[in-house]
Amino acid sequence: MTYDVVVAGAGPVGLMVAGELALRGVSVLVAERLTEPDLTIKAGSVNVPTVEAFERRGLLPRLRAAHERAMLQVLEYMKGRIPAGPKPPRFAGHFAGIMLQAGRIDPAAAGPTGQAGTVSMVPQPEIERILADWVAGLGVEVRRGVEVAGVEQDLDQVRVRLADGRVLTSSWLVGADGGRSVVRKAAGFEFPGTDPEITGHQAIVEMDGAESLLPGWNATGTGVYAHGPTPGRILTVEFDGAPADRGGQIGAAELQRSIRNVTGAEVTVRKVLTATRFTDNARQASTYRKGRVLLAGDAAHVHSPFGGQGLNLGIGDAVNLGWKLAAEVRGRAPAGLLDSYTVERHPVGARVLDWTRAQIAIMRPDPYARALRRVVADLAATTDGTTYLAHRIAGLHGRPEQITPELATQLADGRGLLVGAEVEGYDDQLKKVEGARRMLVRPDGVIAWAEGDGPLEPVLHTWFGPARVRA
Repeated sequence: MTYDVVVAGAGPVGLMVAGELALRGVSVLVAERLTEPDLTIKAGSVNVPTVEAFERRGLLPRLRAAHERAMLQVLEYMKGRIPAGPKPPRFAGHFAGIMLQAGRIDPAAAGPTGQAGTVSMVPQPEIERILADWVAGLGVEVRRGVEVAGVEQDLDQVRVRLADGRVLTSSWLVGADGGRSVVRKAAGFEFPGTDPEITGHQAIVEMDGAESLLPGWNATGTGVYAHGPTPGRILTVEFDGAPADRGGQIGAAELQRSIRNVTGAEVTVRKVLTATRFTDNARQASTYRKGRVLLAGDAAHVHSPFGGQGLNLGIGDAVNLGWKLAAEVRGRAPAGLLDSYTVERHPVGARVLDWTRAQIAIMRPDPYARALRRVVADLAATTDGTTYLAHRIAGLHGRPEQITPELATQLADGRGLLVGAEVEGYDDQLKKVEGARRMLVRPDGVIAWAEGDGPLEPVLHTWFGPARVRA
């Protein structure tokens, strides 16, 4: 069978792309190398744009339920660790392990409205479960145990060669197959960047001696570590170069050595429940499109995980790409629409790479980096500093204007919105709704035009093409 689109990778980014395509009637196959969902500990939080993307597709109730379950674990961890006296400050994330107090955010600064700002703690496996159920309900086929081995394309189609010798044929291919993307390598994308200098471990373990570890993020003479905010969770960062083996099994002895080295505590790791290694290899594809092959998520950019940027950056790629590729498949894309994916998302990825590199620079355990860290910590303790850093972490800094939560639910079918205005020939692409402010809204929630911005028609043609005249 020939598909409109094959998506390589059934992680959150691949599933999000698939769902966005299926909403618009595109036939899509998701091919995943793993035979079962990956439950390894990874990202543990979502930012505001990610929550808003789920809200637009009617998935916010499930996301909120997952957040509430995670918060119960946080409360379990905090039992006995909260001292008597005044209530401790509420935190709004961290920058390089420097904790940010939510109470210092400028209340006058633009922030999220509605429920988007109240959901944050959602582990990546929960995200995958929610999206897997969503795409299944849309009729998307997800094949597991299917490993991509090669890619060939011509002017009309892409041939995806599998490790078992079979070939999948599609009009388009999206590589969402992670930082070591086979699609990216096989299709010949350039992937420049900077080499790693850290070995990081993140795990959930059972250990003795944990009471000697400080909660939250802590800088030491040999690195940085984080303990909590859920039971058994530990993260260490050592500046000893990249790990020799990223993929090998992580045992108790390896974790125990790293924890003792960074924390100075004589802990004993008795059992490893889940663990992963990571590093700060920071690279980005020069373009996100080569012919009929596109990249999204870690396949397009890799970096250290500090601040939980990777998952959220990838979801942003997916919601930007999905509606544009669907329009291309359906013959409704104006010239340049698909190329606007790289134009819009590449700078966002570049900013995240700089954001994570900056954190590595002030995490180093040398005197110069620690001096810089103290300066940044002083700035982070101010209202302006906290507001800037917290808004960057939340995905609010420098993003285009978004619709209100009241309008977000109107986007559930994948079309854009035309608010308070009337045009003909776009019913397949735009849903018309009443509103006090005349607007044109893209399917990804971005306000493309509002009353007072000039004529509507040129903007309408830029994003949705010419009107379709009925025969």
